[in-house]
Amino acid sequence: MDTAPPAADRRTSSAWVALIMRLHFYVGLFIGPFLLVAALSGIAYALTPQLENWLYHDALTTQSSGEAQPLSRQIEAAQQAVDIASPPAAVRPAPEAGMTTRVMFGGDDYGASGHRALFVDPVTLEIRGDMPVYGTSGVLPLRTTIDQFHRSLLLGDVGRLYSELAASWLWIAALGGGFLWWQRRRAVRRANGPQRLRQRHATLGAFALIGLLFFSATGLTWSQWAGGNIAQLRHAWGWGTPSVSTDLAGHSGSAQNADPHAAHHAAKQHAGMDMTDETARSLDDFDQALHAARAAGIDADKIEIVPPDSPQKAWQIREIGREWPTQVDQVALDPQTFAVTDRTDFATFPLAAKLTRWGIDLHMGVLFGLANQLVLVAFAASLATLICWGYVMWWRRRATASRDTQTLTALFRRMGRRSQICTILIALACGYALPVMGASLALFVIVDWLRWRFGTYREVAQTA
Repeated sequence: MDTAPPAADRRTSSAWVALIMRLHFYVGLFIGPFLLVAALSGIAYALTPQLENWLYHDALTTQSSGEAQPLSRQIEAAQQAVDIASPPAAVRPAPEAGMTTRVMFGGDDYGASGHRALFVDPVTLEIRGDMPVYGTSGVLPLRTTIDQFHRSLLLGDVGRLYSELAASWLWIAALGGGFLWWQRRRAVRRANGPQRLRQRHATLGAFALIGLLFFSATGLTWSQWAGGNIAQLRHAWGWGTPSVSTDLAGHSGSAQNADPHAAHHAAKQHAGMDMTDETARSLDDFDQALHAARAAGIDADKIEIVPPDSPQKAWQIREIGREWPTQVDQVALDPQTFAVTDRTDFATFPLAAKLTRWGIDLHMGVLFGLANQLVLVAFAASLATLICWGYVMWWRRRATASRDTQTLTALFRRMGRRSQICTILIALACGYALPVMGASLALFVIVDWLRWRFGTYREVAQTA
């Protein structure tokens, strides 16, 4: 019995394969430069922990030994060193002996996500460093510069379109390349010249497929447009990351029973003044908050203490250890009694929230330390190699390729009606979910259609 597929089905299947091949080529040709920049800057970012430990060694470490001074004394030393009377925006106590305490002050000069960090020797109270830090991770200047280049080419929000464009198309290129490798796996045979390079390209892409998909998925969570859609989806499905509430409204023993000096304490965070007994008492609150948090189970070495910025807000003490095992528990403390008003424990996070946390930390190369960094470098180097090999193959073929190379438009016209409708629906869904990819796909289609029309006119002229 003949089980061969009908000729129409074979033509449709062939058109699908050719369409995916042509789209894979377009992504490599036009998106390749953006992917290459993202890969190379990602390699540089993955190597920053060791570079920072070397470059900022004096600020991060100390040779002094002995019992650490109270946290309030360390903060006072930082204030006096830079003539700032207001309490800090956040403090990160020294995680272990031989490390410095990081006292961070806010200010308009550092933006909403930046701080000025003073690195204090917890034993001698010597100021070991003074530099800006950025983001909730408190990254140092070197990593901040590389991170901003990796994310936006140092061009701000406009530059973020480049990284979103790369992340939006990376999974398409990876899956398309994997599909083409699977289609041809049975036809692999001894080859030389261009065919050998193509086989190497396909084989390396197959090995790197999982890593490339991971880069794309986690990169999109940071993007401007697609990231917003992902955040809305996570919120709708209840996949958001839990966080403590520092709002004391309606909390017994807080705002309504507040210390009469509480408003004065909050105001001092925004205006300079001489050091007084009242200021000293507010600094002592950092020690009380630290002790209360330890008693409440915040036992990680790496923690951050964020004081309240108004009488209706609570202290926030959070673990910032992103290595394995992850330690990101948080507590909120009443500013008067230092009782726990809210808490979140990583062990109780929904699975989706845990996967999100681990995915981000894997992407940043901090979850498993050096091993994580080496794996990231390997995958990013594989992506850079794939792009370079792709351009070499294109350059070798461009001189011999026929002028009437098939276009997306021509391949689409060869498909059956159902396949055409399916293709349009997939394109619309992807364009809606990933707006930057949708806009660039529309540009691809316009250029491809113009190329197809020009080729059609040329064929008619040659026939005439």
